[in-house]
Amino acid sequence: MDALDREILAQVQADGRLTLTELADRVGLSVSPAQRRLRALERDGVITGYRAQLDPASVGLGFEALVFVTLNDSSANTVAAFEQAVVDIPHVVQAQRLFGTPDYLLRVVATDLTGYQRLYDSELATLPAVQRLTSTLVMKSVVEGRGLPL
Repeated sequence: MDALDREILAQVQADGRLTLTELADRVGLSVSPAQRRLRALERDGVITGYRAQLDPASVGLGFEALVFVTLNDSSANTVAAFEQAVVDIPHVVQAQRLFGTPDYLLRVVATDLTGYQRLYDSELATLPAVQRLTSTLVMKSVVEGRGLPL
């Protein structure tokens, strides 16, 4: 990956809706070479997708919690079952497996505290092999949706 590829990545990361013509102009290429480089970055898995960033509160999901999860078993089957169950919960918008304790960090959105309590009781607390759930409520997001430093 050279400096031109990094500039292409910076441009599409900042604005995924750029047309090929706009991208080519911004990086100083004609359209065909810009398109070839962009397609190569997509094919190689450097660019994993394009999407719109939504304001959670605008769609009725203004409540956010970070949930730390400790499992009672770390066998491969248990971890796989837990991870699949987490994937199946749409309100879990981010899930990360951690080294040490706790085992996982989940970012969960809900309509409000009551909605979060229902989600917690009906879905999070029933996840496979959960020993302990600890929730921290998000007061304010300071940095969110930031692109990678290229």
